Amino acid sequence: MKMKKTPSTKTIARSGRKVAPPTLRRTGATRTGSATLSVHDDPTALFDRVAAILEQARARAVRAVNNEMVVAYWQIGREIVEHLQRGAARADYGDQLIDELAARLRQRFGRGFSTTNLRYFRTFFLAYSDRVPEIRHIGSGESSSTAHGAPAREPARIRHTQGGILQDLAGACADAPPRGFSPALGWSHYRAMMAVANESERLFYEIEAERETWPVAHLQRQIDTHLFARLLKSRDKAGVMDLAARGQVIERPIDALKDPYVLDFLALPENPLLRERDIETAILDKLQHFLLELGKGFAFVGRQRRVTFEDENFYIDLVFYNVVLKCYLLVDLKLGRLTHQDVGQMDSYVRLFDDQCTTEGDSPTIGLILCAQKNETVARYSVLHESEQLFAARYVTYLPSVDELQRELAKERRLLEAHEAGPEKPPKRKGRRP
Repeated sequence: MKMKKTPSTKTIARSGRKVAPPTLRRTGATRTGSATLSVHDDPTALFDRVAAILEQARARAVRAVNNEMVVAYWQIGREIVEHLQRGAARADYGDQLIDELAARLRQRFGRGFSTTNLRYFRTFFLAYSDRVPEIRHIGSGESSSTAHGAPAREPARIRHTQGGILQDLAGACADAPPRGFSPALGWSHYRAMMAVANESERLFYEIEAERETWPVAHLQRQIDTHLFARLLKSRDKAGVMDLAARGQVIERPIDALKDPYVLDFLALPENPLLRERDIETAILDKLQHFLLELGKGFAFVGRQRRVTFEDENFYIDLVFYNVVLKCYLLVDLKLGRLTHQDVGQMDSYVRLFDDQCTTEGDSPTIGLILCAQKNETVARYSVLHESEQLFAARYVTYLPSVDELQRELAKERRLLEAHEAGPEKPPKRKGRRP
């Protein structure tokens, strides 16, 4: 029996032209039997695309509703304040008015309009009375429209009242054009921020929360730990004003650091036998929390990093990298008070690390000594005073009070003023008379 030969292109001719055998084109299609199915015809892929469209539209709708409710709450607060100013002078008039208004609003609109919430709306307006009742468009500049004429502010229900250096920021926002509310922040963000009395400090948190997309819980922690006040340290007046106006913009190593660092999340025991290695281990166990406290742009590199000098090895407690400054940060943990030996040791670490571990494109390494107690004499009469790469900061294992930060800010300001006045020689030791 003869086998039937498959015709080739040489034997197949149609209208005098050679015809090639059919081939399967690979264009992302799937073959089922004799049919070819494109991914664009796959029902599952179609469902995924439609679901993505709906989810994006729903997210935009939720954001739009949240934004509009922020403006609405501000307007409700304005109406309450203005009505109270025109109302009776009785002490209980305001409480009675808000109680009656809350009852009628709940009857018509349902939940969400309790007496407590109406008081929040009033405080919201008092804290942001210079705003324009609209949502800003990011990237298109601030609104040029004028703000609604606002009555004098009431001091009620505003905490975190701060004096001293923070009050010097009163004019930082005075010349700024009227601005609306952030499209990236919801009512919960503004409810957290309106508890901050200082306007410049409040604007700083708003800028940072929008820029860094802070969730409400993280924003609340930054307020509770007084991030703004801690960043003010070691800044001159121009730097303070810039921080209030632009937020935390990292251009120099000192811009990325703060003092003190709040490490309350470590839950360290009150134990006189506590060692520096115990703090290091606790930090690594809570590394995510520590990175958030460390600040913008830091990534963890390693612990106990070895550097070598001649035949001797040295080990650096913690090493991080800042992707904004493009440089390494060496952290040396100290349980006690800052000493000259600590400063000299960190200076050596930074020099050795720059020589042995950095690569082309890295900026000079930063050294940070985290100590339980700073020594202002050591800080002033050592290489820390003039260095742009070596720093010392205090760490605390509790939430610092406003008064404590105020005292530290006042001390830091006196040191800055003394530095600007001119160099001062260290005190001479009195020797014995011959």
